[in-house]
Amino acid sequence: MHETTSQEPSLAQLLAHPDIWRGRSTVGGATLGTGGRRLDAAVPGGGWPAAGLTEILTARSGLGELRLLVPLLVRLGRCSPARWASWISPPFEPYAPALIDAGVPLERQLVVRTADPAWAVEQALESGGCAVVLAWFAPRTPTSVAALRRLQLATQRNKVPTFLFRPLAEASRASPAQLRLSFAPVPGGGRLQLLKSRGGERQPLELRWHEWSAP
Repeated sequence: MHETTSQEPSLAQLLAHPDIWRGRSTVGGATLGTGGRRLDAAVPGGGWPAAGLTEILTARSGLGELRLLVPLLVRLGRCSPARWASWISPPFEPYAPALIDAGVPLERQLVVRTADPAWAVEQALESGGCAVVLAWFAPRTPTSVAALRRLQLATQRNKVPTFLFRPLAEASRASPAQLRLSFAPVPGGGRLQLLKSRGGERQPLELRWHEWSAP
């Protein structure tokens, strides 16, 4: 009979590793509050993964999905020492008046235009100068699972929350992202569905922006 030595990890330690996904079972990990109490209650750990990929899938860009991250941008923008919020290949120019009105510090926002957003995301994560990374992958530009896995490992290694905005059509394809959700607009808010989570709400969730607040 094989005996477990003190140097060998226990089953509980192995299952707690962030690279192992156990369906909807909950795995511990640091989180950052979303700014919405209903969403905090629905996602594992009560917030966005503090070190991992989060994918937000939409039918097209500009449906209001960015509002999900405004409280986080405000919160991280207040942190010291100052670090960047990197916007990689956004399909639009960030609307400065709305960001200022919400309390997002413009001086900490960095917009990067590139034909290779996956490479730029990895460089931003490894730079040590970013508090959060937001990236948009073009609908007609396929991103391999291997490339996404590299980004997932980079977020964990550097402990930088990273959000990928991708087409809804990607929902049927595999992804190593720690959290995946779809977003669709509704009057005054949005409807979310957790597509992949390590524990979390199974039913669609409707949010109202008037309930949203910066932490």
